[in-house]
Amino acid sequence: MKYYLGIDLGGTNIVAGVVDEKYNILVKESVKTNSNRPAAEVIADIIAVAKKAVESANLTMDQIENVGVGAPGTANKDTGIIEYSNNLKWDEVPLKQMMEDGLQKPVFVENDANAAAFGEFLAGAGKDHNSLVAITLGTGVGGGVITDGKILTGFSYAGAELGHSVIVAHGRHCTCGRDGCLEAYVSATGLINATKEAMQEDKQSAMWEICDGNLENVNGKTAFDGMRKGDATAINVVDTFIDYLSIGIANFINIFQPEILCIGGGICKEGDTLIKPLTEKVIPQTYARKEENRTKIVVAKLGNDAGVIGAAMLGTEKR
Repeated sequence: MKYYLGIDLGGTNIVAGVVDEKYNILVKESVKTNSNRPAAEVIADIIAVAKKAVESANLTMDQIENVGVGAPGTANKDTGIIEYSNNLKWDEVPLKQMMEDGLQKPVFVENDANAAAFGEFLAGAGKDHNSLVAITLGTGVGGGVITDGKILTGFSYAGAELGHSVIVAHGRHCTCGRDGCLEAYVSATGLINATKEAMQEDKQSAMWEICDGNLENVNGKTAFDGMRKGDATAINVVDTFIDYLSIGIANFINIFQPEILCIGGGICKEGDTLIKPLTEKVIPQTYARKEENRTKIVVAKLGNDAGVIGAAMLGTEKR
């Protein structure tokens, strides 16, 4: 059996997992990122938690084939340098070299959303398929594209930023600086903002009761819960949310024509309540109309494990 080490480097937590060749996670260890520190200190903690994970799996570093890291920002997979990361406030950090010095193992570096998409491709929603587009509806909207086993990064390693495709001209301002990005409408943040706006316009909405009369209690489930109560305002919020999401997804399907498009993030716990109406809205917008050529829209299967598994297996990606 071969073993790999995958690291999901986030703005809040560093998660290290030992993964076997069948994509099973044997053990995970984590530590707070505390990103407001010099990069060298964060990387020292990555190395420490990586070693701890290997030890917890009752293995030695000699038994690890290689190490992979999924990091937020622009990750140059050829040099292993994190060229820029807003979340970590990193600029030209030689992550690969520093980790290889600390672990004495080959290290592969990739953007975190790309690594998670690769994990879903190998072991989750895209298993046994050749192509996949993954989007994650979290605080922002992350994206990853896998074609014929290869991660699409673009020549500058900043490709597949799917959340920053514009779906509304001159629309809501996005944190990236553009207006009308998909992220501004269908991220958990975007949904929460839309829910609050609707509640403020309708003081009789059942969503006020759901939130105990406090806007600060609004979350990504609030509108869906209100919809289930038959509240007209909540129904409109959910329908508008799915409308916007369908535009973005139809765009991605028309561009990439993947076999599978998977959606992750907490909102996806709604399951068929989200996927069924979404699919119905997407189908008329896509160019390939024959059912046998139709991209299947599904919920991502691996959750937070996708990033660890995908990172661990970066060394196996087709080159």
